[in-house]
Amino acid sequence: MNNYIERVLENVKRRDKHEPEFLQTVEEVLKSLEVVVERHPEYEAAGLLERLVEPERVIEFRVPWMDDNGKIQVNRGFRVQFNSAIGPYKGGLRFASHVNLSVMKFLAFEQIFKNSLTTLPMGGGKGGSDFDPNGKSDMEIMRFCQSFMTELYRHIGPNVDVPAGDIGVGGREIGFLFGQYKRIRNGFENGVLTGKGMSYGGSVIRPEATGWGAVYYLQEVLHHQNDTLEGKTIAISGFGNVSWGVAMKASQLGAKVVTLAGPDGYIYDPDGVSTQEKWDYMLEMRSSGRNRVQDYADKFGVKFFAGQKPWGEKVDICMPCAYQNEIGMKEAEQILANGVKYYIEVANMPTTNEALYYLMDKGVLVAPSKAVNAGGVSVSGLEMSQNAEHLSWTKEEVDRWLHEIMKSIHTASVEAAEKCGLGYNLVAGANIAGFMKVADAMMAQGIV
Repeated sequence: MNNYIERVLENVKRRDKHEPEFLQTVEEVLKSLEVVVERHPEYEAAGLLERLVEPERVIEFRVPWMDDNGKIQVNRGFRVQFNSAIGPYKGGLRFASHVNLSVMKFLAFEQIFKNSLTTLPMGGGKGGSDFDPNGKSDMEIMRFCQSFMTELYRHIGPNVDVPAGDIGVGGREIGFLFGQYKRIRNGFENGVLTGKGMSYGGSVIRPEATGWGAVYYLQEVLHHQNDTLEGKTIAISGFGNVSWGVAMKASQLGAKVVTLAGPDGYIYDPDGVSTQEKWDYMLEMRSSGRNRVQDYADKFGVKFFAGQKPWGEKVDICMPCAYQNEIGMKEAEQILANGVKYYIEVANMPTTNEALYYLMDKGVLVAPSKAVNAGGVSVSGLEMSQNAEHLSWTKEEVDRWLHEIMKSIHTASVEAAEKCGLGYNLVAGANIAGFMKVADAMMAQGIV
């Protein structure tokens, strides 16, 4: 490994030793940059990597709120504003019990490169809380969101930081957050949040965008390999908006999603999650707050595998869509044993580094999440432009731009890897392509 990269990694491991998710993503990104760093000694002289791996700002705060029984609850809120070299901080808010500073830092660090790949002027940030909206009433969620925004509003704005939704933060939560921001600021700054409702500045196909974009990216991978989606079977995890979008778009393009997964296990649907009734029911499952994928099996009479993951099923393509690190060595070995040719990460960092490198070394074609799931933030960026210019775009226009952005991300990743002599390495290519734009901006702006 390059000596400069090795020193930076050792410093991160020493300072952030209690943040495993953050350490994992920093290691994965920096290892991909070895060829680039060797060609640019000026990066070391400017301390560029040391600055890149350190957030510009970390905000942590308490969020007190009252439940329906009149009891005061307290959660912890975060916003990590990691890098603003190419634009205002941009990244989602996640409300889930697993949220902590390590998770927020890893997501914000990944967001830097994801946003850079879109070619839109957006920096990288992420935020959220260890509040779990599952099982909460609408009034409890409203009171929590209002308390959360009462602190967050100080740190965001259309030209400063533009949050969006993520796990646990959908249209309902964005509405409550925006309402409180508007109330405090005494102004309709509709560019401050994305993922808004259509009646107050939202963009069409935003809920579908991450899943649809992932399938568009997969299309480009298959095209590069002289292959097509037609007739392919796909295993996915999760059953929320991202999985819903993947199942819908894959079916429309001739493939078939045969698994969904939740915390209780997974279902196998041999006919595919391929009808409007099934897609609509996925939305019902998510909005119910029950967080059970078994409901799908009960509804449609398919097999349910309690407490298991779907990666042992024999399919053509695997697309993890749920949480970080859901694929370890055990799952990677199952995927390889089943002859899977394409492993397309959709969730943020769903694969441990050990499992990721194992699959790549064994010849599985791997596409990284920072490229694959950039469709959501791409449409968020389009929403920002729409808000700034007071425009309203059609579904067809936004879908066309989303498709073009995903094609350009694949092309940029391919060209970056090939330029560095790495062949068709989409993992390294995405890291390098995303990094170069940020690095150029950081070098131009001096030591800040």
